[in-house]
This record gives sequence, structure tokens and C-alpha cells, in this order.
Amino acid sequence: MSAGYKYEPQTGFARFVHSFEENAIATALGLMTLLTFVNVVLRYAFNSSIIWSLEVVLVLFAWLVLFGIAYGFKITAHLGVDALVNVLPSRGKRIMAVAAGILTLFYAMLLFKGAWDYWAPFAELPPTTGRWFPTGLNWDARGTSYFETDQIPMLEWLRWLEGAINYDERYAKLPRVVPYVILPIATALIFLRVIQAFIRILRGTQDSLIVSHEAEEAVEEAAALNKG
Repeated sequence: MSAGYKYEPQTGFARFVHSFEENAIATALGLMTLLTFVNVVLRYAFNSSIIWSLEVVLVLFAWLVLFGIAYGFKITAHLGVDALVNVLPSRGKRIMAVAAGILTLFYAMLLFKGAWDYWAPFAELPPTTGRWFPTGLNWDARGTSYFETDQIPMLEWLRWLEGAINYDERYAKLPRVVPYVILPIATALIFLRVIQAFIRILRGTQDSLIVSHEAEEAVEEAAALNKG
């Protein structure tokens, strides 16, 4: 089994997706910083504020975290405790890695189902039936597309949503379906990235879902560079 895994995009499409994910994470972080900075300046220098900025920052933070979880699985950046696993023989480590992969796949599937079931009514779409596994679609579920955010203004280029899901009723604020869409998108990405990581574990090109001791080695290397 390999000592570690480092993600490297192999195709043009993979490089595009990888670049898009990194830019999306950087953009969210940058917008959060910019909005917070501007609001602080306005508050202390001009006794004013952007009333919707706090809610937008909260939305961006949620997008950053959820999107970042999937990205972390892709590049094997999640930290974990492997003290017990490290005392096992090679075969035992592999068995534990496969078992952890199966459990994580199950958990990722539950996340995706829960995320879809929570977001779907906001988009006037049916949630799934079944407690653990999707067994169908609940077409009788009550839609909640009329729910709006507290302060975020409605964007004019999203007015088409009024006819699409809100029965031509006008939105005064941004509907929650927009910021909440990250839930099914991010959990689907998490599910996909865990599947890819699990396949790499089965093939022997990756030995764990976590970064493990490699994080300590990276810290030691950085410390050595700083001393140099």
C-alpha cells in the first residue's frame, strides 16, 4: 500500500474542475473578508452599515465550509487520529481503511439524502421517502418556496424564480432556495469524492481517508524551511 496520496489532475477537464473549486473557495473567503472589512469601516467611521452584509457573510461561510469538505476529501486534507491503526500490521491497516471507507460512504449518502429532503421543498421539488434510504418521492409534501432570507435583497436577474417556483408571487427578499442550494450540491460532491477516495483505497493508491501523520511531516518541513 502506498505511503500517501497527493491529488494531481490528469486531464484538461480535471484541471478545469480543480481550478474552479479552488477559485470558488478563494472567492468566498475573499468576499467574506471584504464585506466584514467594509462593514467595520462604515460602522466606526461613518456610523452606518450594510444591513444585509452579516447574513451574506453567514451564507458565504456555510458555502465555504460545505464546499471545502468535499475539496478536502479530494486532496486528502482531512485530519484524523490513527494512533490505533498505526500499531496494526499492513493487512490490518488495509481492512480498517476499507471499513472506514464503507462507513464514510454510508454517512455521505445520509448527508445527501438529508440535504435534498431539506432543500427540495424550497424549490417546490419533492423530498424522498424512506428513513435511511430513498424509497421514492413524496409528491404530497408541502412546498416552502415562499420563504425568504431576512435581509438579502432580491436580485433582479433571479426574478424568473417567481414564475418558476413561486406561482408568480413577487419576492421582496432573496428566496431561501438560492443560498440553501449549496446543501444538495455540496453533499453530492462529498458523496462523489468519498466514492473516488474509496476506489483509490481499494486499488492501493491511497492508504487512508485522512491526511494522518503526513500533516506532522508537513509541519516539520515548514519549520525546517523557516529555520533555514
